[in-house]
Amino acid sequence: MSQGAVRSIRDLVVSVMFDQDGPEIGELLLVANQNKTPLLVNHLESGNVAVCLNILSDQTLQKNMTVERTNRGIEVPVGPVVLGRIFDALGRPLDGQPLPDAKNLEYKSIWQVPLQGMSFSSAKPEILETGIKAIDFFTPFVKGRKMGIIGGAGVGKTVLIMELIHNVARSGEALSFFTGIGERIREGHELYETLKQRGLLKNTSMFFGQMDQNPAQRVLVALAGLAVAEHARDNEKKDILFFADNMYRYVQAKNELSTIMGQIPSEGGYQPTIFSDIKSFEDRLSSNQNGSITAVQTIYVPADDLSDPAVQMIQHELDGTIVLSRKVAEEGIRPAVDLLRTSSSLLSPDIVGAYHYDLSVKAQAVLQKHESLKGIIAIIGENELSPDDRADFARARGLIEFFSQNMFVTEGLTGKKGAYVNRNETLSGVQAILEGQPNGKSA
Repeated sequence: MSQGAVRSIRDLVVSVMFDQDGPEIGELLLVANQNKTPLLVNHLESGNVAVCLNILSDQTLQKNMTVERTNRGIEVPVGPVVLGRIFDALGRPLDGQPLPDAKNLEYKSIWQVPLQGMSFSSAKPEILETGIKAIDFFTPFVKGRKMGIIGGAGVGKTVLIMELIHNVARSGEALSFFTGIGERIREGHELYETLKQRGLLKNTSMFFGQMDQNPAQRVLVALAGLAVAEHARDNEKKDILFFADNMYRYVQAKNELSTIMGQIPSEGGYQPTIFSDIKSFEDRLSSNQNGSITAVQTIYVPADDLSDPAVQMIQHELDGTIVLSRKVAEEGIRPAVDLLRTSSSLLSPDIVGAYHYDLSVKAQAVLQKHESLKGIIAIIGENELSPDDRADFARARGLIEFFSQNMFVTEGLTGKKGAYVNRNETLSGVQAILEGQPNGKSA
């Protein structure tokens, strides 16, 4: 077995020199110490030097320690055994339960190996009902497409994605894979307990690299979750629901690694490889003849600035974006969806039908008029408006209240029973409000 020796250690960056047969980029190396510390080869330098990442931030590493090649990359367990379980970036269980016997385990590299002869499905677009009125009406979920939930800190992104997992996964038709990237540990624990209490873990697999972990683990956990989802799609011929919370934290972790490596940042302050980092991740969330991957990604907006370069770049990869607003949240409306800034390329007559599309156009017109009338009302009062303007303003308020909805995953906090509203009820309710019935017909 080819061996090398540690030559320098700087934070997470470890340089290893090999006399011959140097490793490949992306290969996992093991230090011959008590911890068998894993090192991931990031890039190669002249003189047979491998520049590696100390994945687990092991502080016991010392210069001249022997390092052995494994001739493989990071591999994580795949298949039915991962359902109902939580793993870290290296595929190690986090739920305190052991893995099945190694003989029955199958592993897959987290690095993508494109399928030969891949062909994409030409099936008719299939709408996935979420039971959340604002989403089903303004940003319909379509099988095999990508949706984003965008918002600043504390506006309810994780709560909304938990509700989506609860509502969409309960049908049991697709497998759910949740990847927590750089988010709060508490939120991950709450999601696990919620799914466990509601009996939804049996079709769900979870990967966590939370904010207490170094950037290498936060990057790798996203790729580990992707690899397991790809295996379920290609080898088990399953339709997949892939949830990533939070994509901005993935870019942020990549940026931290870039800084550690001494790379010169781009003009926007992010890593020079930001475009390829996002593109290579998003391109793996694809559907083919074997099955589909429907992706839902949360995107943190730094300082509530939707023009942030990273946010814009991620958004360009999505078919629809659900924008959560702090202003809406302060009004006590949940989910705090900004109905005017939320948009989707899938909201077209060809996909949702002419009836739904026409209703959405009328609703958006009324909501836009409400926005323009707010300034006038603040000066002269609502009573000074014309009868038509007052009627439209009342319709808009009715729509805003209609799209507020109690959630199942917050029942324990609010004491209010969650509601699941099917798409037909949502459309009927919107139509009733537009026709002048303040509360609509829907629940």
